[in-house]
Amino acid sequence: MNTQAMLSLRGLRKSFGDVDIIRGVDLDLVSGERHALIGPNGAGKSTLFHLISGRLPLSKGEILLNGEPIHGLSPQSINHRGLARSFQITNIFAGLTVFENLRLAVMRRHGLQYTLWKFAHKVRAVRDETQHLLEQVRLAGRAQTIAGELSYSEQRSLEIAMTLASDPKVIMLDEPMAGMSQEETDYTAGLIREIAQGRTLLIVEHDMDVVFSLSDRISVLVYGEIVATGTPDEIRNNARVKEAYLGEEVTV
Repeated sequence: MNTQAMLSLRGLRKSFGDVDIIRGVDLDLVSGERHALIGPNGAGKSTLFHLISGRLPLSKGEILLNGEPIHGLSPQSINHRGLARSFQITNIFAGLTVFENLRLAVMRRHGLQYTLWKFAHKVRAVRDETQHLLEQVRLAGRAQTIAGELSYSEQRSLEIAMTLASDPKVIMLDEPMAGMSQEETDYTAGLIREIAQGRTLLIVEHDMDVVFSLSDRISVLVYGEIVATGTPDEIRNNARVKEAYLGEEVTV
């Protein structure tokens, strides 16, 4: 694995009025690693994702992507620089086909989002990339299916494909297995392993079996502070992590 930091968080703080939500987070994600962020409900995980992806402004600190500052930029600018994220709730156009959803995402990357639909099919690069991404997330056979008719796990696969459409260096996935059956979880975890090849992955996930089997390293966020970072074995045996999860349904 490359030891270069692809994503660096330096002294991140976020306050809403007098309430401190993120309290001095420092973290380096090594290029090519799969890194999980875990913590009790209300720990600030989603807020941290919003800060990194530009959906919320920092109160203090800096965020570096491949050594370049990205804090203060718009989500679109951050995405253009190589960071893409998915959300807890699926973010697709339910009335369009799978192919049309993904084609829109690919068109944005090529600056063709305002191209008239009747000309879009003529752009070979867009069509070829769309088809390749469908194959990559195992949805090629569902290309002409209305997205709203997909199973929940298939909708998440489509959203992951749309995340990949910008060809990001860093992928952030926010609870991709939430609400899934065990079979769907196993399928999606396998898919994430495949699409993360050659990329840096930051994932928030509550399924500890997935976290420990998927991650190279894990960071634990408690009340806006990272209390531990380490390998799965190190985190599993960390007394402070166990204490942080007392009273939670999930134990480590």
